[in-house]
Amino acid sequence: MNRDELRAAQTPLKQRYRDDPDSALTSVSASARFDEPPTVEVSTWAGPVRAGLHRATGGDGADACSGDMLMEALAACAGVTLHAVATAFGVDLRDVTVRAEATFDARGTLGIDREVPVGVIGPRVVAEVTTDADDATLERLATATERYCVVGQSLRRPPTFTVSRRVGGPDPASGTVR
Repeated sequence: MNRDELRAAQTPLKQRYRDDPDSALTSVSASARFDEPPTVEVSTWAGPVRAGLHRATGGDGADACSGDMLMEALAACAGVTLHAVATAFGVDLRDVTVRAEATFDARGTLGIDREVPVGVIGPRVVAEVTTDADDATLERLATATERYCVVGQSLRRPPTFTVSRRVGGPDPASGTVR
């Protein structure tokens, strides 16, 4: 897709969202079901993925780690965003590699030390590109990519969590319907 094709695709959307802001609200979702040992099966575009405990928290390494999956989502979003931004700016990027990385301290996840944060620490995205663009243009691309990357911006705000009783289904303990 070139710059003109991108603009042609986005211009009517931008106008619709200006005229009707509610039409810009777009749902995204994922679901997971419990599996054994402590794992979940997550439905993805590429098929089911079984996620489990990281080796640092008692897993055996046979299952995907949700922290790695988060970095995969960040790399994907940042990569698509960078590609779209470069296209919109008319900047030719070739041989692009996007990497997302972070660390986590297993002591927080395992509840060993309440002072240790739970979660990824210092997530960062590094894009290595071949281009004729100058350093100022690369900085503009980085700034715009950070601003418009949905996953990156979402990491700034924690999600809410709810655990609720399923109503109307069978109670696994007794087999009776509630």
